[in-house]
Amino acid sequence: MTSTAARSGTTVAPVDERLPLRRLVPLACQHLLAGVAAPVSSVLLIATALRLSTGQTASLLSATLVLCGFGALLQSLGVRVLRVGARLPFLMLPGGAAVAIFLEIAREYGPATASGSVLVAAAFLLCVLPFYGRLVRLFPPLVMGTTVVLIGINMIKVTAPMVASGPGLGFATLGVIAFFFLVLRGVWRQMAVLLGLVCGTLIAVLTGTELHVAHGGTFALPDLFPYGAPHFDLLAALPLLVFALASLAEATGQTVLNSEAVGRTPDPGRDVPRIARADALVSLGSGIFGTSLMVTSAENIGIVQLTQVRSRFVTAAAGVLLIACGLLTPLTRVLAAIPEPVVGAAGLVIYAVIAVMGFGMLSRTDLSHGTDSVVIALALVVGMLPIVAPQMYADLPSWARTLCGSGVAAGALAAIALSVVFRLLGPAVSAPGAPGAPPADANR
Repeated sequence: MTSTAARSGTTVAPVDERLPLRRLVPLACQHLLAGVAAPVSSVLLIATALRLSTGQTASLLSATLVLCGFGALLQSLGVRVLRVGARLPFLMLPGGAAVAIFLEIAREYGPATASGSVLVAAAFLLCVLPFYGRLVRLFPPLVMGTTVVLIGINMIKVTAPMVASGPGLGFATLGVIAFFFLVLRGVWRQMAVLLGLVCGTLIAVLTGTELHVAHGGTFALPDLFPYGAPHFDLLAALPLLVFALASLAEATGQTVLNSEAVGRTPDPGRDVPRIARADALVSLGSGIFGTSLMVTSAENIGIVQLTQVRSRFVTAAAGVLLIACGLLTPLTRVLAAIPEPVVGAAGLVIYAVIAVMGFGMLSRTDLSHGTDSVVIALALVVGMLPIVAPQMYADLPSWARTLCGSGVAAGALAAIALSVVFRLLGPAVSAPGAPGAPPADANR
């Protein structure tokens, strides 16, 4: 079908094409389906870990969906005068790694401190954006991969007890999720975890598990500060500060990917600060409503490539639908009643996939000369010690215990520091094939 711009004889870039409503709505629903699994599963993990009531869970899910919708609008439409939003077909979702760190802080220091840490990290991200070009160099694949591996492993340890509360139901849900990943394709495959949550809940009902669904009206606004006044602790917030910096490196790759998908020349120097600024502003709302940092996601790029519809107004419409879903409280209350073992099974899959993504990042690091492999090994040791031996730092001062006792923060900082030290002071590494360079497998 010919667009309005084409009929008027004007040339419009595909990313700026305005579609008629009858095409816009179905396309927006596809993007909604691709993105809705992340906020639903993330909120259920947070609510289950923090033992929230079904009413509190429904409110938290409502807030998260509204924030995701607002973020999609901000990234898709942009605010040029404020240099916020990349005006690209992005969705904004609660990142799996960010949720893991939020839960780690909440488990150690309480949810009020976790909310305060989100606010601190969002404000910190806004402050460091002028130094984007310098900061992004601190997060090569070596550092990013090590950090992501530690996040995945740490959260598997946290999520496993949820499955243990009902192992039969939990393993049944794992099997269903694996089955969906096997047989589904396209946008439906992206929903495998969400469909697994639904089927796991149906299995629970059929086996006699009682669901506790909260009561209320059809529409409602989410609660402000659900854990009370935020508590600010810079040391506790350190893992989220590291993640906020690392998100700049991730946003750089996503900007290039999204720009190329819609036919726009990539310009990370212009677009990444705008993306991160929108992430930070929406994440300030996350701290107010009690959820984790929001990050711009490229999960829906597969749909753009599949449909060849590159318009940013499609993801803007998906943002409107996310907001509507968030305000429709019967939906959020039903989702909030999903049993703990089902949520735990979904969490195991999500965090195991995060760990595998970290290994994928590490595979892009050249380990043939041995230096990078030593950095990764030492950083993993530092990050794994608090996980396998949590009492190791019990006798340290509180500030040192906070810093060293967080496997994610300690491992990420160790990876950054070791990477810089080995690059500056370690042995020079010749490019493969250069005169005097050792054979590719000489140091393996």
